[in-house]
Amino acid sequence: MEYEYLKNKRILLVDDEQELLDMVVSILTDDGFANIKTAGNVKSAIEIAESYYPELAILDVMLPDGDGFSLMEQLKSKADYPILFLTARGEDDDKFKGFGLGADDYIVKPFLPKELLFRVMAILRRSYKEENPLVRLQNSEIDFERAEVIKNSEHIPLTAKEHEILTALYRNTGRIVTIDALCEAAWGDNPFGYENSLMAHIRRIREKIEENPSRPVSLITVKGLGYKLIIGGK
Repeated sequence: MEYEYLKNKRILLVDDEQELLDMVVSILTDDGFANIKTAGNVKSAIEIAESYYPELAILDVMLPDGDGFSLMEQLKSKADYPILFLTARGEDDDKFKGFGLGADDYIVKPFLPKELLFRVMAILRRSYKEENPLVRLQNSEIDFERAEVIKNSEHIPLTAKEHEILTALYRNTGRIVTIDALCEAAWGDNPFGYENSLMAHIRRIREKIEENPSRPVSLITVKGLGYKLIIGGK
């Protein structure tokens, strides 16, 4: 189905009303969105964003320990992804402030579920083209569409888990992706206990993409934190 790939985007939903959080999560999951995290305040939202790497944030303006405008600035200082405000604050000044700070859309409560879905999909379509890139590394290329690595004219297939790990790294190119985040990308919502399996997969990925897997230049270990992917050819 067209645009179905957008349903896998990571969404961070921030609101201090649990009933509203539950309702929005239900609306999104019923439509096929499968990767949603929620937070009830600014502090939790920032902590989640540091390891979850959202691709869309839906924010309330009024939060118990701050406001959505300052939260948006903090989130965007770490990574640039679209922001949708979903709030009871419908005054023109608030809308102008949100858009002026770089918000992508602004919905006033109460809202229709179909309106929310329409706005979310419109933002995602504008922000993300279908991700089937051919990514050039120092000593190889990754073809995400064919799930293979091309090195020295050889086409080397990727396993499903290797593809998922590389996809998570590519979406955060140049940034550290934590071990927990990579385990979650590969093994789902209960990633604990997979650290050794992740290390084994990283080793096999390096054998495929690196000229010298013992001295990697594309898939780098950040000791005690995680890994990052460095793209760019010779």
